[in-house]
Amino acid sequence: MASRRLRAFKRWMTSNSIQFSDALEFLDTETTGICVKSKSELKEGDLIATIPKNACLTIRTSSASPIIEDADFDGCLGLCVAVMYERSLGSNSNWDGYLQLLPKFEPLPLVWSLDDIGRLLSGTELHKTMKEDKALVYEDWKECILPLIHSEKFVIDSSFFGVEDYFAAKSLVASRSFQIDDYHGAGMVPLADLFNHKTGAEDVHFTTALLPDESDDSVASVTDDDEIDSSDEISTGLSSSKENGLSGASVVQSSSDGPKLDSEETVDNPLVLEMILVKDVKAGSEVFNTYGYVGNAALLHRYGFTELDNPFDIINIDLELVLQWSSSLFSGRHSRARLSLWRKLGYSGCESQNSEYFEISYEGEPQLELLILLYIVLLPEETYTKLDLTLASKGNPSESNHLNTSKAGTILQGKISEMSTDMLLTKSVRKALISLADIREGLYGTSSLEHDMESLSKCDCSTERKLYHSLVLRVSERRIIQKLRNYAEAGAKLLGKAPRLHLRKKLKS
Repeated sequence: MASRRLRAFKRWMTSNSIQFSDALEFLDTETTGICVKSKSELKEGDLIATIPKNACLTIRTSSASPIIEDADFDGCLGLCVAVMYERSLGSNSNWDGYLQLLPKFEPLPLVWSLDDIGRLLSGTELHKTMKEDKALVYEDWKECILPLIHSEKFVIDSSFFGVEDYFAAKSLVASRSFQIDDYHGAGMVPLADLFNHKTGAEDVHFTTALLPDESDDSVASVTDDDEIDSSDEISTGLSSSKENGLSGASVVQSSSDGPKLDSEETVDNPLVLEMILVKDVKAGSEVFNTYGYVGNAALLHRYGFTELDNPFDIINIDLELVLQWSSSLFSGRHSRARLSLWRKLGYSGCESQNSEYFEISYEGEPQLELLILLYIVLLPEETYTKLDLTLASKGNPSESNHLNTSKAGTILQGKISEMSTDMLLTKSVRKALISLADIREGLYGTSSLEHDMESLSKCDCSTERKLYHSLVLRVSERRIIQKLRNYAEAGAKLLGKAPRLHLRKKLKS
């Protein structure tokens, strides 16, 4: 059933030349919000919507464009200013019919209180990240938005530019914006952001026609801007399609039996975005978009929700925790020396901002670089000394026949493809993995996995949204930790694991 705000939004779309298939049905419920369903069978390749780029809210199209340009804002910061400014205009905004459909903010952890973050996310992959994010966003507001409020050059309604308004706009931009093109950068794309996410279940693909000199392909993906929170580097170069009005590549036609848009929409148009089905959708089914194959930590961080039994869940073991474990058994000098050798051999973990970490997969399988580091840390002193001296003096470990035939020598030469994972899983390495699992789980506090699972089973998502999604995240992460223990106790071979031959990072030459 269409609500009043949906009917107003449809009228707004019509007035802004946004067209959509009459086979799409928009539903608005109190419990699940807005979703899109198919009223009739849809076929792969059907063009179900076209959206003019000038109907998108961007730093180029917003009435705040002069303010944004004068302040030299771009990317996420500029788009947040555009959203706040258009909201301040109320019914005078060109996007009022669209903005009325949006919530005040999306329930991302970014807008949670610090108390809620500490209480609900403690121990999870998001705990430290969210505290840092909130501090950075506040600094952005203080350094960029606050001076704008006090500026005499432009007249703005300061009641719409407070710190809470900025956090609210940030949550909308982070969760709903799409990267449009080089000229517009990221923007709010009406209609496209109504399709709900389901991991691995993309029904619709979002594309834009390009000029022939922009790409060899006929169409290019328009992606949900999942990097907008961490980067403001969006090009503002003027698009040649805007200047020349040249036609782009052919749009994808609707199937002969499927629903049609107006015939004018089949004309090449580089100024229009298109939504195209990538697979058949049965009548009565919800039409999904996908935000990518991401785990629950990323889903909650970027979009404010989680999914039960998400197969793309991972957890991270920080290098700091590995060094903490090593220092509990060996001297600090020992730990530093073994880490140094590991790095000299060209190994490294994953990196994000100022941290280095190792991934543990959904199945509980540790990143290969972690196994190698543990193996090196636990090497007998004599073997370690030979490795280190060989590397330092000769630079060619193959000259040592003894090392050439040993596991340690194989690691030294970077011949990882010649060894399987279980060769590294010595008794001491497996014991180390269990210790790391214990240290990692200790971050969640005193409650057990069983207690968290029981709490989740009793939690109502509709009334306790924050608690529900934080529990899903905690449970999914702690299950992976348990799988890591099982992996270590049984060994890769007993678990039926195939050799893991792929390094996350290429070895340095």
